[in-house]
Amino acid sequence: MFNGQNNLRIGGGAGASSMHPVVLIWLLIAILLIFVLPRKYVIVPILVTLFLTPFGQQVYIAGAHMFLSRFLILSGWIRLRKDKAQLRGGAQRFNAIERVFICWAICRAAATFLEFLQVQAVVTELGFLLDSLGGFFLFRSLIRTEEDVARVIKVFAWIVSIMGVTMAYEHVRDLNVFGFIGAPLIPMVREGAIRAQATFETPIAAGTFGATSSCLFLWLWRSRRATKLAIAALLGSVLMVFGSASSTPVMGLFAGIFAVSFWGLRRHTRAMRWGLGILLVLLHLVMKAPVWMLINHVTVVGGNSAYHRAMLIDQFVRHFGDWWLIGIQSTRDWGWDMWDQANQFVWEGESGGLITFICFILLVSWSFGRLGTARKRSRGEPTAEWLLWFLGCSLFAYVVAFFGISLSDQLVWSWYVLLAMICAATASDFAQKASIGADRTTRPVESQSAYLDEALNAEAQRLSLASKSGGARTICLTTAISSLCCH
Repeated sequence: MFNGQNNLRIGGGAGASSMHPVVLIWLLIAILLIFVLPRKYVIVPILVTLFLTPFGQQVYIAGAHMFLSRFLILSGWIRLRKDKAQLRGGAQRFNAIERVFICWAICRAAATFLEFLQVQAVVTELGFLLDSLGGFFLFRSLIRTEEDVARVIKVFAWIVSIMGVTMAYEHVRDLNVFGFIGAPLIPMVREGAIRAQATFETPIAAGTFGATSSCLFLWLWRSRRATKLAIAALLGSVLMVFGSASSTPVMGLFAGIFAVSFWGLRRHTRAMRWGLGILLVLLHLVMKAPVWMLINHVTVVGGNSAYHRAMLIDQFVRHFGDWWLIGIQSTRDWGWDMWDQANQFVWEGESGGLITFICFILLVSWSFGRLGTARKRSRGEPTAEWLLWFLGCSLFAYVVAFFGISLSDQLVWSWYVLLAMICAATASDFAQKASIGADRTTRPVESQSAYLDEALNAEAQRLSLASKSGGARTICLTTAISSLCCH
């Protein structure tokens, strides 16, 4: 069923397999690598294959579309179960982000089924749950330590560096090199500007991926882990943003840079959030139009649709009664071009109702909250503190971009990867360096706090035994403090 012009919600799609032979060989090699590489490198072939192969490659099996990404997810889980690896880094309980993510995915899938009440809806939402829950928790299980986070960012850096060059070529020569393996060969053109897209389904998604990843590359450069690669990736991000010829990626890039520049005011973020909220409320009270109509005045690239973005929010608010329960099948009756849901927040409400919308807001809000709490506790550890700050900047760039795009194609995976990195970086306070020697780079983040507790208990027992002799008490206390400081 269609939700407007060329916007497929459930059913339909290709009636046969459509996977380029080169992509098929690439997929088989990636699956092989997933099973033979050391566990810490399993995520590398997954990410490289997801982002450097054209979107939409799939195998049609018994009425269902098995996209390339689903083969990778299933292979990744088989590898984890084969190794009997600890899932989610060995954490005993789901954290707040993981819990709300589960609620969001289930509520959205259930709402879509209740909207349509068709077998096709069941098939579609089972695929969505495989992608969302299967994909996110696979990334969560593979990203556990600081080294894992750094490795993922390096992989993104290589991907963006490659895409930056190809999108620049596509923008200048009007030829998509990925078109030879299944992507559109001739790029889109708007207002005379060529809109490069590389392996992505749309240029705006490609540019947004480059924009939101730029903050991560700044950390890579700041931490001096791979300075040259970081510089190449930053250049690639800029080429992707401007090669896409879209306003949303430009706004996302500027938002990330803007957030990074507030490092000096990091201890006042709470006051700034409240100030921004109060300012928006005051503007809403004094303006003739609703405050969200300010989006209509943001024009960065010629031919952009800022008015459409503003009207999406306006109609979303005005038609609250249509979508609040379980969403709405179609928004074509809301106005001209309202079928194009180029706003992630609006899309969440319209596809899953008020509960799904609130879950998504909480997902973003609690991610910011956990990053802020972990950063405050990591004072004195510059590397960890900078990492948490740059993750927050990337998250902020996504939030700004969400007002001009809804998640689609490979951009979904970059969003899940970012959430997985935030979960890992904030688990048991990433800044606590409780591991010893070589264990520092291999010990899961979740186990660091438990290790510190064990060390403290051991030293306390030693202190208790030594306290039976009066003069030994001071000596034992000194020894305990010295031992813990070495840890």
